[in-house]
Amino acid sequence: MGASSIKRSLGVDLTNKIKESRVLLVGAGGIGCELLKNLVLTGFGEVHIIDLDTIDLSNLNRQFLFRHEHIKKPKALVAKEVAHNFKPGAKLEAYHANIMDRQFNVDWFKTFNIVFNALDNLAARRHVNRMCLAAGVPLIESGTTGFNGQVQVIKKGETECYDCNPKATPKSFPVCTIRTTPSQPIHCIVWAKSYLLPQLFGASEDEDAELDTTENAENADEIANLREEAETLKEIRESMGSEEFSKNVFKKVFETDMERLRGLEGMWTEREAPKVLIYDELQESSTSTKLPNSNGDQGEWSMEENFVVFRDSLDRLSKRLKELQAKKSSDDPEPILTFDKDDEDTLDFVTATANLRADSFHIGRTSKFDTKQMAGNIIPAIATTNAMTASLCVLQSFKVLQNDLARAKMVFLERSGPRAINSERLRAPHADCSVCSIVRGGISVDPNATLQDLVHGVLQQELGYTEEMSVLTDEGVIYDPEMEDNLPKKLSELGIKGDSSLIIKDEDDEEKDPRVDLEFRVVERTEPSEDSKPVTLVEPLDIPRRPKKVEPEPDLSSVTNGTSTTGKRKREGEDEPLTNGHVAKKVAGETAQNGDEDAVVIDDDEGVAKEVVGESTKNGDEDIVVVDDDEGAILIDD
Repeated sequence: MGASSIKRSLGVDLTNKIKESRVLLVGAGGIGCELLKNLVLTGFGEVHIIDLDTIDLSNLNRQFLFRHEHIKKPKALVAKEVAHNFKPGAKLEAYHANIMDRQFNVDWFKTFNIVFNALDNLAARRHVNRMCLAAGVPLIESGTTGFNGQVQVIKKGETECYDCNPKATPKSFPVCTIRTTPSQPIHCIVWAKSYLLPQLFGASEDEDAELDTTENAENADEIANLREEAETLKEIRESMGSEEFSKNVFKKVFETDMERLRGLEGMWTEREAPKVLIYDELQESSTSTKLPNSNGDQGEWSMEENFVVFRDSLDRLSKRLKELQAKKSSDDPEPILTFDKDDEDTLDFVTATANLRADSFHIGRTSKFDTKQMAGNIIPAIATTNAMTASLCVLQSFKVLQNDLARAKMVFLERSGPRAINSERLRAPHADCSVCSIVRGGISVDPNATLQDLVHGVLQQELGYTEEMSVLTDEGVIYDPEMEDNLPKKLSELGIKGDSSLIIKDEDDEEKDPRVDLEFRVVERTEPSEDSKPVTLVEPLDIPRRPKKVEPEPDLSSVTNGTSTTGKRKREGEDEPLTNGHVAKKVAGETAQNGDEDAVVIDDDEGVAKEVVGESTKNGDEDIVVVDDDEGAILIDD
């Protein structure tokens, strides 16, 4: 469609607003590719694209801007280059970076008219939601899964934000299942990904959401063993970079640990005991075995191939970590390596290690392709759904540019039901939302400012807070009535720098309702100011009290047998434990029966409980299938 056709279709006023707009596209994946094409061809004046990922072979079936020659290249940079083919004069800017990096601060977000989210993880979605609220920039959130999709318009003070509806708490694997009695390939994959890899190259396993370390009767003994073994693995880490490293790891997890498990009395009366894998035997039998090439990713590797990949991937990961450690400055945190479905080194390690463990426990092996699907929580996406969702994003952006939110909608693509596209009116923000109901302001601090200057000088003297309050950073609480040791410390010593965020919580609820939470954005001064206090407010603030909670009367007129009679899909957060961007999902190959066994689920690095497609959870007489892909989250009633 040419410029004149667009002007005739949209009108002169809207066309000019589109041409003058400056928009941000976060994510250049399935939806992002379609959305970038739409934005360019519609004539949006300036489009900035940001994406952290590089292009993988599995992306090519739906991310149409990319070709085989682009594999391993940054998505954002390639998307910009290819999009210029649609409109050579388009003004595009690309960033191969993480949207959560400090450089993309609130002031940067304020330079955009609209932000489009096409993300694949909960943490980044929440971050962009907060940044847009702080900057006062409209956000258009989107997601797809299979034939289903959704689009949501978010604007500060006028609509629900991304976090207005609570997210379901993910379920995790018990340690005893992962550590001692795996019965399915996914158990071995989670063990390799969430236990062994972090123990060797990252953080402790008890920081991972997939491992339930609750010290109950079932888990207590195994948790004790786990912690003892963690100490052994720390010693093995000392040999990293040497020829003995892979041998030490192998002998620990496939010889010593298997011998211990075989010795557990009564454990193997109903099933075959695990077998011990011998390093020297496998080394001898794999002498002539070569590393599998990428053409074999969908085939099952032999025992010898898994052994060769295990050793080779450990060598690659060891070198990477050593290089990062050598480059680390004294102020940098200790470098770690974490699993990424698109990272060949970590994926090879998880695939080979999980398969070796599966052999020990007499479980079927999985191909590298299947391991990636399960460990990366990938559900095959449908290009048509991405295209429709991206188009709906642009249509909603027209209403935002015209400041006509009364006609903007929450839109759903649904395969089931009489209509493919359904919509609902946007709702007002939740009064008790911990993200969008808070007050946001700024403080200007000089290099010598202390926490006491903030607490006593600003919060208590200027804003009238009592001692019953707490101050939090991203790292946790730095001040409350029981934690006064930090008061004399400089804010910089507490990690508070330019563009840092501080949350102030009013805990004084004895005589009157406490105030809503206050979020400060920190503005650093380069030099101490002689004319003002060490910490000053950027602008005056009015902090309202928290509303009193009133229990609503139940409305039974529109509900029959627990099902809405409107014919519309339930909104996230209404009588459903599953919510947009945070949908609980089962693991492929397992079925959960209510009343019999809890559903076995896994969750990704963002804390999202997920299911691999193809299975269902029994719930009365209906099957409810919950699926998600790297583009978003949807609930499907099948």
